[in-house]
Amino acid sequence: MRQDLWMAVRDLRTLPKAHLHLHFTGSMRPSTLLELADKYGVHLPAALSGGEPPSLRATDERGWFRFQRLYDIARSCLREPEDIRRLVREAAEEDVRDGSQWLEIQVDPTSYAPRLGGLIPALEIILDAVEGAARDTGLGMRLVVAANRMKHPLDARTLARLAVRFRDRGIVGFGLSNDERRGFARDFDRAFAIARNGGLLAAPHGGELTGPSSVRDCLDDLHASRVGHGVRAAEDPALLARLAERNVTCEVCPASNVALGVYDKPEDVPLRTLWDAGVPMALGADDPLLFGSRLAAQYVIAREAHGFTDHELAELARQSVRAASMPAEVREKMLAGIDEWLA
Repeated sequence: MRQDLWMAVRDLRTLPKAHLHLHFTGSMRPSTLLELADKYGVHLPAALSGGEPPSLRATDERGWFRFQRLYDIARSCLREPEDIRRLVREAAEEDVRDGSQWLEIQVDPTSYAPRLGGLIPALEIILDAVEGAARDTGLGMRLVVAANRMKHPLDARTLARLAVRFRDRGIVGFGLSNDERRGFARDFDRAFAIARNGGLLAAPHGGELTGPSSVRDCLDDLHASRVGHGVRAAEDPALLARLAERNVTCEVCPASNVALGVYDKPEDVPLRTLWDAGVPMALGADDPLLFGSRLAAQYVIAREAHGFTDHELAELARQSVRAASMPAEVREKMLAGIDEWLA
């Protein structure tokens, strides 16, 4: 992104915002991946070592498999607690640079458990890293624990109980990720009930690779208060009205949608459709490692590809703040900061 575009009107990097859709391994800096791969002797395919975001299209099974393979290779480079601490600290630094004052980073700790001594030690290491990064950078940070819909629903229940157990350590939500074309949301309803009853918000993925039906399933079966992505709801006006009426926030990731082939170009992402329907949105970067852009760039897309004015961009930032699981005093301070950005 050219410097003059960032500075064209108000600098979007100074707009206070909350970041609610960022995946753990996907938050890694490309340079860090190269260093860790060298450290552990991991051979990286050209798609991960070429210095440019890989060419991806995950709207078919083969494309999604390739995306997941690249993600798994990157994750295999996180092997020691110091790697986890580095990733979280750098993710926080990148968010602060982009004007984020609150980050809810999403992780499935079972993916890191084999190399970190088991599920509970892995989660404790991650939580310690989040606490340390928040202290060092001043960024408010919390964790969303996400189950993998490719695994058995019983695994998700175990993860939900663990998330509730560690709620006082900074876990605020429970999610469901991976290919939404596999399985049914209702298979995970018990896990989400455990999480909700334990005080965690429900934030499953839906409405990305499949249509409006997957968003409805998130609402009906999992009682979602936020939906990861949710953009395909734009194809169903009645569903849009329902999201708006229930104040369910869609965590929209424009660059990710284009990179994975959900939409052909940034102008096609239905930001305006959701906005005009009154659906709250929280823009997110999803997986910067693979998609090549971080949080502020999503606001640039809203400005340049969809004509959002600075007042509308400020309202997008407010919507992200309102949807976050933050203390009231932090929310009030951030909302005041957004007003100052407009002044």
